[in-house]
Amino acid sequence: MLTRQNPFEVVTGSDKLTRTVYLLLLLCLIVISSWVISNLEILGAFALIILPFVFIYLYYLFVYPIIGIYTAMALGFTLLGLARYAPIPMLAVVLDVMLILTFIALFFNRFRERIDFRPAGRDVTLLAVIWACYFIFEFFNPEVVSKGAWFAGRGVALYMLMLVPLTLLLIDTNKKLDIFFLIWGSFSILVTLKGLMQHFWGVDSAERQWLNEGNAATHIIFGKLRVFSFLSDAGQFGANQGFSAVVAIIISSVQKSRRMKYFYYLVAILGLYGIIISGTRGAISIPFAGLAAFFVLRKDKMVLISGFVMIALFFVFFKYTFIGQGISEIRRMRSAFDPDNPSLQVRLENQKKLKTYLATRPFGGGIAHAGGKAKKFAPKAFLSSVPPDSWYVVIWAEQGIVGLTLHLLILFYIVIKGSFLVMFRISDPIVKTKMSALVGGMFGIMVASYGNMVLGQMPTGVLMYMSMALMLSSDVFDADALKEKMELSPVRETHIII
Repeated sequence: MLTRQNPFEVVTGSDKLTRTVYLLLLLCLIVISSWVISNLEILGAFALIILPFVFIYLYYLFVYPIIGIYTAMALGFTLLGLARYAPIPMLAVVLDVMLILTFIALFFNRFRERIDFRPAGRDVTLLAVIWACYFIFEFFNPEVVSKGAWFAGRGVALYMLMLVPLTLLLIDTNKKLDIFFLIWGSFSILVTLKGLMQHFWGVDSAERQWLNEGNAATHIIFGKLRVFSFLSDAGQFGANQGFSAVVAIIISSVQKSRRMKYFYYLVAILGLYGIIISGTRGAISIPFAGLAAFFVLRKDKMVLISGFVMIALFFVFFKYTFIGQGISEIRRMRSAFDPDNPSLQVRLENQKKLKTYLATRPFGGGIAHAGGKAKKFAPKAFLSSVPPDSWYVVIWAEQGIVGLTLHLLILFYIVIKGSFLVMFRISDPIVKTKMSALVGGMFGIMVASYGNMVLGQMPTGVLMYMSMALMLSSDVFDADALKEKMELSPVRETHIII
């Protein structure tokens, strides 16, 4: 027989402090909090305030591991901008820790049942492993001056290796895919809104300090600011907004909800405007190349013709007219179509120097030995004195012709297979359009990466690696769409005639 406990005999609330154990725990908490605040000051106080929220977040992460990959998207957008305001130690590894935590959460979440890794057993995962193996091989490159540089450049392969299988394991329904696009679009809007603040009202004190540290040379041209928002630089801002605009333009065409259609219209408009105010000439190639790829994927003659006519008109506007020449942003965009542009000539001259240096170095000069990181880890190395100005040139300089060839083979394999699946395998029209958006966006980024260091930087890198996994697992979303249709279709009554 069950006996009910008298509620007046239950010790709760402040009455527990009369017990020695609880009193000692409270005293320990006070001592630890005092030590943290006295040593870390404001940062320590802030850490204590957010600590309960961290525990709540970790609880939900382990219950719903997909939160981790959505958080990785958010970190891709915000981490580099946050570094301007809070020089937190080890901030660069926060994304790494987040992805590792997501793997751990996934393991514990499915601990009682055997984890099904089959969704991750795809060719795109194998490509990520091959690329990571080559990256590890580069650790033993005899040209390497600094081993620390190799670790600093881990994002070249590590994020692809971690994001691809996580995406395959966690994003496996159309509802989750829609959330992926929604988070992407929301952060894209925030990025442009911050960019508009810089464009119309100027930069804040932290951003001005960042400019004064040597970045003004590339971000203030003839007295005009190249907007960078809260991303790493203006080049990444323009490219990412171009990427977002292409995806949003295409996805908006299949939105059933008027609210969501307007949402993606807003993402697209702000994204295209972001290209303009970024002053990034290479970013203008993203909507051109991305939409051109989409028109081809549609396999519709009228759409293809009308689409290329529209692209041709924009090309003529920039190449052969002087309309809007008085506007500095349009004038800078127009210079991208000039083959005699001095900036282009400097880049070609730098590539000639690299060609001579790399002729006897098929595996390159070492990870993170070219570009911005080289000035920190290998300032006396030859590659640190030659600006690469291009993602592919960085891969070529650091990993040689062997690494560049492997990298290009992986990229083209993914975009070609993704295109094949869209054109000949996907049956659901909505899924087909969503995958077309990812293929078009990826192709646009691949083209733009020739002129800028776009593909591997955040947040574009995170979005690209996730997109690769989603494109090559499109059959999962196609099957899910078919399942939804079958569940929604009315059950027909069967009449038996005797």
